[in-house]
Amino acid sequence: MELEELKLKIRDIPDFPSKGIIFRDLTTLLKDGEALHTMSDALVELYRDKGITKIVGIESRGFIGGSIMAYCLGCGFVPARKPGKLPSVTIKKAYAKEYGVDTIELHSDAINENDVVLLHDDLLATGGTMRACYDLVKSMNPKKIYVNFVVELTALNGRAALPDDCEVTSLLKY
Repeated sequence: MELEELKLKIRDIPDFPSKGIIFRDLTTLLKDGEALHTMSDALVELYRDKGITKIVGIESRGFIGGSIMAYCLGCGFVPARKPGKLPSVTIKKAYAKEYGVDTIELHSDAINENDVVLLHDDLLATGGTMRACYDLVKSMNPKKIYVNFVVELTALNGRAALPDDCEVTSLLKY
């Protein structure tokens, strides 16, 4: 299966979660074994030779691709979670989303200065969630930070919310 064929596996949900929004539902891609395999292989190949030591997956759909990549690359996985979900000492950052304000947290000891970190989420819309996660990870002083998405909604210009010093990749663009 070719990468562009993955778009055929993504379901569009009109007016979700609010009127005028077309929600790109990746669960229909994930339930298809061949599509999941194609997506996973493509994600891993992007980072095979980058020296990644930790992948930070953003709750909740970022846990899926992030865990797959961490396993395949032989590195650690760090969950970026909603408030109150992590059991130890955390650092947190509030951010604006397309539908309101939210907060993201990481364990305070999740990343160190020797890490090369890949931040992963399923979809880039306005970029607020990823920027908050980037800022948290950056405050832990890793060697390098990469950013990755399965899908990017280019009309929303989410890349503009991310700093120029990080490499951003997306498998599919709408």
